[in-house]
Amino acid sequence: MLQSLALFNENHGLQLGEITMPDAELFTTYTEVKPEWIDYNGHMNMGYYLVAFDYIATDEFYDSMNIGVAHKQALGRTTFTLGADIDFIREVMAGDKLHFTSQLMDYDHKRLHYIHCMYHAEEGYLAATNECLGMYIDLETRRSTSFSPEQMARFQQELERGQQFPVPKEFGRKLGIRR
Repeated sequence: MLQSLALFNENHGLQLGEITMPDAELFTTYTEVKPEWIDYNGHMNMGYYLVAFDYIATDEFYDSMNIGVAHKQALGRTTFTLGADIDFIREVMAGDKLHFTSQLMDYDHKRLHYIHCMYHAEEGYLAATNECLGMYIDLETRRSTSFSPEQMARFQQELERGQQFPVPKEFGRKLGIRR
């Protein structure tokens, strides 16, 4: 499993030109681009963006909402991803420090809709976004199940926290050729 690094806290809110990293009030994680994530073009390979979003941003975001690995082991319930979109905005290179924010956008009794934003931690630019829809699953039946009232209350707190911030323009977009 990938390790996240708690680095560059002083860069929260860094403003460079028209691109600004949000303050640390959104759920935040960190990592560094590994040399093995680099492709023949000299930048992070597109497949490793999903690896970083999944193992760094999603896993830790779920842990923060008490639906992560410990929850799965204790209750036999977990969250499966139904869909994920990644927008590649600007390249990152080996050794670059990355800062992720996670923002819950919506939820219901068995689904979560959220977006992660990946920033270059030192230069502050938005490198990529990852929008996901997850469904809560009972691993015994391998079918969807409902979140508990306590989980729903925690999601409401996270939703309200995220509503203090602008919706990333990449959220909810449709892929296609604009004419």
